[in-house]
Amino acid sequence: MEAKKGFRYWFATNMGITNARREEIYCDLLNSVTLEDVSYWLQVLFSAAIATLGLVLNSPAVIIGAMLISPLMGMILANGLAFAAGDLILAIRALINLGLSCFMAIAFAFLLVSILPFKELTPEIAARIKPNVLDLVIALFSGALGSIATCKEAKGVVTSIPGVAIAVALMPPLCVVGYGIGVTVSLHLPDGLKIARGGGLLFLTNLTAITLMAMLVFLAIKIDTTSIRKQVPLWHNQDPESLRIHKLLKKSPAPTKTLEVIGNLPSRLVVIVIPVITLLFPLNQSLIQLQKEITQKQKDNQFVQVGTEVWREQFAKFPNGESRSDIIKFAAKEQEKNLLIQMNVITKRFYTTQEKQAYTKSVASRLDRKPDSVALQLIEIPTASNEIIADLATAIQSQESEATKELPPTVAETHINFITSTEAALQTFKLPLPAQLVGYEVITSNVETLSLNLIYLSERDISADAKNLLTNDIRVRLNFPNTKVRLQRIPTNPGSITFAPDSTTLQPANTQLLNRIAQILKQQPNLYLEMIADLEGEPSEEFTQNRIETIKNYLIDNLEVGANKISFSSGEVPARRTVTLKILKKGEI
Repeated sequence: MEAKKGFRYWFATNMGITNARREEIYCDLLNSVTLEDVSYWLQVLFSAAIATLGLVLNSPAVIIGAMLISPLMGMILANGLAFAAGDLILAIRALINLGLSCFMAIAFAFLLVSILPFKELTPEIAARIKPNVLDLVIALFSGALGSIATCKEAKGVVTSIPGVAIAVALMPPLCVVGYGIGVTVSLHLPDGLKIARGGGLLFLTNLTAITLMAMLVFLAIKIDTTSIRKQVPLWHNQDPESLRIHKLLKKSPAPTKTLEVIGNLPSRLVVIVIPVITLLFPLNQSLIQLQKEITQKQKDNQFVQVGTEVWREQFAKFPNGESRSDIIKFAAKEQEKNLLIQMNVITKRFYTTQEKQAYTKSVASRLDRKPDSVALQLIEIPTASNEIIADLATAIQSQESEATKELPPTVAETHINFITSTEAALQTFKLPLPAQLVGYEVITSNVETLSLNLIYLSERDISADAKNLLTNDIRVRLNFPNTKVRLQRIPTNPGSITFAPDSTTLQPANTQLLNRIAQILKQQPNLYLEMIADLEGEPSEEFTQNRIETIKNYLIDNLEVGANKISFSSGEVPARRTVTLKILKKGEI
């Protein structure tokens, strides 16, 4: 009779584990490890398909559905049971079944990714390619809970198993491996291998952690009792698949007695603990890298927050409270011990050198840094040329009364001459068709004193030879031979929005396109967006209108684009589910 004392007896008793229950657990897991269960393989295929599409579509709900129907947890628990009981035949069967399941899931995911027209690295995929120690800890807890839920006799509604399936997430990492192989074959080898390697590491982390915890839990409920050990050979003799494995073991050159027992308990623990310890090295490196990225991101966020706050509090308004400038782009980069702030602003009046220096000193003070460790690269885009001209003209007149004519031109004189010349030159300046001039930006910075950015709308780029001729023409018109002239194209046809079948939901790639278009529309007041869809080709005109409204509402509500800058027309499009986008000009500048 077994001694009724110690942790194992206490744990098994409080779990309600009787000898009959132990036999039931063993038989259930043994019977589940079969290659002949068609429903099991269908679940593997379907869960792999659902998980792959959920990852590509960046849909957490779809991925969770794949986790719930994935049957891989049973194979891993059976492997843990084999380690706990020292059952070599069960271990071989579980490993063969698990290996085939993984291969099938990866191959099916690869097949799906290969035939998809897009292969975007979504956040759901990116979240599974850099596992760290925390993922190992999650898998340990999940493996323990899964084993306990399997051992405990079900009473009422079982709620723990679905939670374990979601927490462990065995199928998505395998599908990430298939996705990475698909990217490797069709797009880019290094990126695909990196994705596949990350997904494989996450799956191995889950596999080893769950196997270890399952082994410990099964040992805790005393699954390796003498009575169970006596029954195991009988159960295997009644199972055709176990008999086949037994025959193969007999043909093995190794001694039969050695093969039938996986060593003693300490040896089996070492076999499963070694992979866990080995995985700690790459997982710990990922955790350290994650810590560095989070720390750097926090610092960058602090730089952006302090930099924008100081500008808006002290430099964004005139002394009378009237708005002077708005920040349209802000970036801060720390290089060694120096901080470089790059800022683009739309301004009604150019900032002086003294104002820029005052700004860097204020930022340095807020960040407790030395004043000379903060540098500013400011690009100013005027919004009211007449106002700037008036301000600069006043400055020139006041300076002329105090300075001799022999003095070189001041910065203010250079600016006023440049802006005046630019406006006059562009009155008759024409671009080669089909390009249309929509605007220009006068840019000044500490890198380039004066530069002109010409923005044009066209379906194709202006040729290099034409650009050289236009640049020389502009310089002659401006009488500024050293002026930096750039030609920036806005595409007339920026792209199309394609919806999934029977869906009005915007995909991540679509929102990125709309974000770029919204930025263009807000920067160029004389441009507007036209949406073209085929109302006649759609089986439901109302369905198409809903898609149009989805795009329009996203631009207006999320991106703050004026409704007057968006129009719609019916026309031919490449496919029924496609809405073609076109940028048009309202009038000449």
